[in-house]
Amino acid sequence: MVDRVFPPDLTRLTPGQEILDREGRTLSVLPALGGTWRFATTTRDVPPDLVALLIAAEDGRFRRHPGVDPFALARAAWQWVRTGRVVSGGSTLTMQAARLLEPRPRNLRSKLIEIVRAVQLEARFSKDEILGIWLTLAPQGGNLEGVRAGSLAWFGRPPARLDPAEAALLIALARRPGALRPDRHPEASRAARDAVLAHRTAASTALTSADRTQGQAVALPTHRRAMPRYAPHSAREVARLGGARIPTTLDLPLQRAVETMAAQALETLPERTAIAVAVADHAAREFRVLVGGTFGDEQRAGSLDLTLATRSPGSALKPFLYAMAFEAGLTRPETVLADLPFRFATYAPENFDRGFAGQITAADALRQSLNLPAVALLDRLGPLRFAAALKAAGAAPRLAPGAAPSLPLALGGAGTTLREMMALYATLAGEGVAEPLQLRPGGARVPVRVLEASAARQVAGILTQGFPGGGPAGIAWKTGTSWGGRDAWAFGFDRAHVVGIWIGRPDGTPIPGATGRSLAMPVLARVMGLLPPAPLTGLRVRPASNEAGADRLRLLFPPPEAQLSDAAGPVTLRAMGGQRPLTFLVDGQPIAHERARREASWQPPGLGFFRITVLDAQGQSARAEVRVRAE
Repeated sequence: MVDRVFPPDLTRLTPGQEILDREGRTLSVLPALGGTWRFATTTRDVPPDLVALLIAAEDGRFRRHPGVDPFALARAAWQWVRTGRVVSGGSTLTMQAARLLEPRPRNLRSKLIEIVRAVQLEARFSKDEILGIWLTLAPQGGNLEGVRAGSLAWFGRPPARLDPAEAALLIALARRPGALRPDRHPEASRAARDAVLAHRTAASTALTSADRTQGQAVALPTHRRAMPRYAPHSAREVARLGGARIPTTLDLPLQRAVETMAAQALETLPERTAIAVAVADHAAREFRVLVGGTFGDEQRAGSLDLTLATRSPGSALKPFLYAMAFEAGLTRPETVLADLPFRFATYAPENFDRGFAGQITAADALRQSLNLPAVALLDRLGPLRFAAALKAAGAAPRLAPGAAPSLPLALGGAGTTLREMMALYATLAGEGVAEPLQLRPGGARVPVRVLEASAARQVAGILTQGFPGGGPAGIAWKTGTSWGGRDAWAFGFDRAHVVGIWIGRPDGTPIPGATGRSLAMPVLARVMGLLPPAPLTGLRVRPASNEAGADRLRLLFPPPEAQLSDAAGPVTLRAMGGQRPLTFLVDGQPIAHERARREASWQPPGLGFFRITVLDAQGQSARAEVRVRAE
């Protein structure tokens, strides 16, 4: 009757949230309302020694009494009468649980309420459940409540891994958390811990004398540790789903290593630059690592999860385009394509280096990320068909309102996210089968084939090559750079994992000189080096035509006998074909330029006739006589 009219208040049992990795290890924690670190804890979450020590130190007859121990209460009353002060409280663990649920001033009235509440708790809960209340709410100093919070803050690990000395400290700390904090009162803390270890009730603890002696020699923690905060963006994402302990597919050791690596890489990058990293097991279609940026750094939009930010993918879409072209029979890896100036109606794409390779195999065109062959393939394949396949693979392109897919899509003319691009590369790694990448375990899997397996394998073989700056072998990789150097991408995969890197400024401002190859690819190589080797085999391609390997050097501009105006400003000399590096000369004198590029800028010194020559690495040459005349 009393229980129905005056039920115990259990609201303080509302815990914070603990985000777990795929093995049940603590990735990150979020506090309960009010900023208190409190996490649901049961007797299954702690070592048996901790429960045994707790009962021995606080309530030796806990398993036998009905919530109240008359003998303990009588002893406490007699000690109070005899000494005039409280020597022992006489509270059972059940009464302590009642006090933790409903804190009150320490007086006789509160003690009577605790007695009533203890009887109610015994009627409502099992002995282990009552212990769970104590383990969840026991004060551990400051805003720490419960053994799980205390274990994380004082020892940096969950309570299941506590040794007897550490368990004894947390039990002692609950008695007087302000006076026994080990970082502020080490001597008092040590004495209280050793007293808990000294309890020798054989029925309550299996600790030997040697165990106790060894435990009393263990050093105390000297400071409070920061709470675990790995994968903070993902932790908040899954926390919105609710629950006290939320499992994920992430891998704590790998997440920790990649976060450290990303922070180190960030030190070498321009100001306000951010890094996002994703690692997935493409067979399981599960994320193993998600680094959404620098959490808490306002200059780098640290509150945003940049794995979900919409950005331009640049050339990172090209592998999927080539796979579709192979599947449709539009080309093959050994087919010779033309990398020549061409206009598609009003659209005139250029390569990144503004040069032209001439005749080149499809495989090499993909490896070199040439723009003109890719646009020509998309023109034949159809932008709508390409966009539909991207959507089926989980990377639907985001276009401007009212816009339809068009040829710039081949070069990244749409928006996407790092996670969506990861799904796209997982489709290539999975031999053309698309499935969503999961962050929570146990999601429904609905595989959809969007590419023929042979086409996906061909692209994987083409992209499998060594990293220019060194790194693990057998990795298929591709970079991408959006217009103006706003986004630098790198993706790689082997037989087991897919890795994606994005580097840029969250506000979308350009990074001068930034490319996926210079910024993102070195980070990709380092992350791939953290993973167990699962190498792919590269695809060796022979040109379908012998002429492809010996494309002759040509001077595209200016053409022979060209008439140039002296008012036109600098002249851009352009070549195609041949073997780089190239050398441009005017009347036999070299012009300073980037030798890896197929163009150079020349300012005519005056009026007259000039001889333009270009040389390649194999000694081929091409020339043109031009005239500069007055306007």
